[in-house]
Amino acid sequence: MYCSVCGEKLALVVNKYEGLVPFCKNCNEYRFPQFATAVSLVVTNRAKDKILLAKHLGQDDYILIAGYVKKGETAEKAVTREFKEETKLNAVKYKYMSSRYHEPRNVLMLNFLVIAENGDVVADPGEIEECTWFGFDEALEKVRKNSVAEAFLKAGISDIKNKKF
Repeated sequence: MYCSVCGEKLALVVNKYEGLVPFCKNCNEYRFPQFATAVSLVVTNRAKDKILLAKHLGQDDYILIAGYVKKGETAEKAVTREFKEETKLNAVKYKYMSSRYHEPRNVLMLNFLVIAENGDVVADPGEIEECTWFGFDEALEKVRKNSVAEAFLKAGISDIKNKKF
């Protein structure tokens, strides 16, 4: 890790309030880790009996609809914007579920459960190769195994089945 201001190699130093924190000896400042934030959507239909999964361009596995939160944007705004951009459908209702850090991409994923308006899905050809509705069991079979998407999907289906949404 290197300082984002001066480029100096950071050392881990104990901060009495935060524990071990990267520290720049040159700037004499703590440099907390920076990472992107994204939303991940477990999308169900109005009947709450199907899940929408996507295959992004160049990917073999199905995952959830997801996208980055833009600077100055709220997570809630990112949910409605990303869903509309990637499917051409509107989100009728949504609720925050949980978050997970996704290390391979250095992203904090904020998961939402979303009800989609009725209509035809039109996948964004610049990002998504395919969007398909699946029953719950089939969605669990299709989603990328041992992924953040799978963990979010399991929790979302549980909330839907237990009528918590």
